[in-house]
Amino acid sequence: MCNLYSMTRNREAILRLFRVSHNRAAAYEPRSAIFPGYEAPVVRKAADGERELGVLNWGFVLLQKDKAPKRVTNIRDDKAQSKFWRTSFEQRRCLVPASSYCEPKGEKPATWHWFSINGDDARPVFAFPGVWTRYKGPLKKNGDTVEQEIFAFMTTEPNELTVSINHERMPVLLTNPADFETWLSGSTAEAFKLTRSYAADQMRIVQSGSERKNLLEAA
Repeated sequence: MCNLYSMTRNREAILRLFRVSHNRAAAYEPRSAIFPGYEAPVVRKAADGERELGVLNWGFVLLQKDKAPKRVTNIRDDKAQSKFWRTSFEQRRCLVPASSYCEPKGEKPATWHWFSINGDDARPVFAFPGVWTRYKGPLKKNGDTVEQEIFAFMTTEPNELTVSINHERMPVLLTNPADFETWLSGSTAEAFKLTRSYAADQMRIVQSGSERKNLLEAA
C-alpha cells in the first residue's frame, strides 16, 4: 500500500508529458511529500473530451458508524469492481503524475525507501492510474460538511524489487502515452488490463533511510 509519494517536477513537465493545454491546467506547487488528504495534480478528461489538469485531494472518504471517516488512498486491482469503486472505475478514471513513491520496511524505526523509474532524469515523471469522484460530507467525526473532489489509485501484486521492501502490494505505474489514453478513454476491460506490476528492471530505489523527515527534505 502506498501512502506517501512525491511530485517534484514543475507544471510544464506534466503538461508536456500528458499533453494538456496550458489553458486547461490549474496551478500547483511541486511537492516532495504528498500524504493522504493533501492536494495533488490529477489529469482527467473534461466534459468535452479534452484533457485537463486539476488539483484534487488524495483519498476517497469511507464513512464509518460511530468512528471518524477514513481516507482510502489505494484501490486493490482485485477490488476495483466492488460497490465502493465500481462507478468511478467505469466513469471517472484519471492519471496521477508522480516522480517517486515511498514504502517503509520494518518498525521502530522503519527504514523508508523511495522508488522511481529508470530514465535520464533523476526521478522521471510517471503516472499512477487512478479514479476520482466528488465528495460531500464530514472529514472528521461529527465534523462539518465539506465538498471536495477526491482521487485514489490502483495497486497490484509487487514485483521483485518491491517485494524486498513490501510483500503485499505496489502501485500500478504507467509510462507509455498509449497507456495513458487507454486508461482515460478505453473500455473498462481495456483499462483493467493495465493493472499489472511494472518491470522490476525498469525501476530503482533512489533513496533510503530511517529518518523520514530528512528523506522528505531531499526527495
